[in-house]
Amino acid sequence: MRIVLSTFGTLGDVNPLIALALELKRRGHHPALAVPEMFRARIEPLGIGFFSVRPDQDQSDKRLVAMIYDKKKGTEYGLREFLFPALRESYEDLLTAVEADGGADLLMTGELAYAGPIVAAKTGIPWASYVLAPFSFFSAYDPPVLPPYPTLARAQIVVPKIGHVVTRFARYVTRRWPEPVYELRHELGLDRGEDPIFDAKHSEQLVLALFSRVMGEPQPDWPSNTKTTGFVFYDGDAGKADLPAALEKFLDAGPPPLVFTLGSAAVLDAGDFYERSLEAAKALNLRAVLLVGNDPENIPKGTIPGNICIAKYAPYSRLFPRASVIIHQGGIGTTAQALRAGRPMLVMPYSHDQPDNARRVRRLGVAKVVQRKNYTAERAAKMIQGLLSNPRYAERAFTVRQTLEAEDGLKTACDALEAAIRR
Repeated sequence: MRIVLSTFGTLGDVNPLIALALELKRRGHHPALAVPEMFRARIEPLGIGFFSVRPDQDQSDKRLVAMIYDKKKGTEYGLREFLFPALRESYEDLLTAVEADGGADLLMTGELAYAGPIVAAKTGIPWASYVLAPFSFFSAYDPPVLPPYPTLARAQIVVPKIGHVVTRFARYVTRRWPEPVYELRHELGLDRGEDPIFDAKHSEQLVLALFSRVMGEPQPDWPSNTKTTGFVFYDGDAGKADLPAALEKFLDAGPPPLVFTLGSAAVLDAGDFYERSLEAAKALNLRAVLLVGNDPENIPKGTIPGNICIAKYAPYSRLFPRASVIIHQGGIGTTAQALRAGRPMLVMPYSHDQPDNARRVRRLGVAKVVQRKNYTAERAAKMIQGLLSNPRYAERAFTVRQTLEAEDGLKTACDALEAAIRR
């Protein structure tokens, strides 16, 4: 069967689709990814079909990344200034991918692929949707942390029923954002449909929650056809998954280091994170790995001590299990890999789902959380020391790791997709 998988976002958004495509291919199907052009080089070498979907993303555009990750206006900017203005082009490109090679048997889309529900409605193709984090369900029973309004999350402790107020408030604030979606549906002869930001992104046929129940249990207001699968992991680079030789040598030469990383996108808006992280490691006199990405400005100035290793990139699945503490931005892909590694975390969230993910791992007892504006070398060192000196964090992280080892998100998700096609 031919299956088209589509999304927008970062590597953390695309990697689960690569994992699904590889497994579907192994099962004898013909998967294709319909994603921005920037991911082509990571997908085509794997023998997976590729279709470019506009708008393309430029992850070297530091200004764009900074605007999208702005805590107050980042989500609005990403939708109203980046995705929605190109919605017609997204629709045309995704429609081409679905109709190619005699037509697809199934379309599966992520929540940022707003053209997905429109293509499904126009063509009648079987359609599944997926989310990567509990944040995406905006449950009134397990309300998310809204990045611009973090105090609402704290209010939930005092007023448990405030979750219903939070969800209504979020709908009110965003009520005018999806007008381009309604306009395109009207031009195509479709009805207005449900709210694209909260409701229409979920398929009535199958919704895959590609995360572990340790992050969020099913809630009464989740779509009734939701299947919680567990995390789906992939962190190869066009099939390559080895650690850089210099990093491998460093890891072999001493005890587990601290690992500082900002994922694949926030790393372009690092600010002085790596400078402060280096100072924190030096203050603690601990070995550390700094994953700085491709921006040379992220490399701390001055002499780098011998117990500090600077690397552009490393597959988390190989690096994190060899760490002592993982300090990161709270993206769901990074968080999932840290949970699977069974290591304590210090999370410095930016925006979108990251503050909510941070709160959830803190509730699990595996992490501490520091706000970006408060991240200093002194504070980071103190919090890292607290994670290392209190055995409860390591013990709890190990327990969560055992839970994840008992899950098989990839198999569960692919089984559900095959069942959806048969239905």
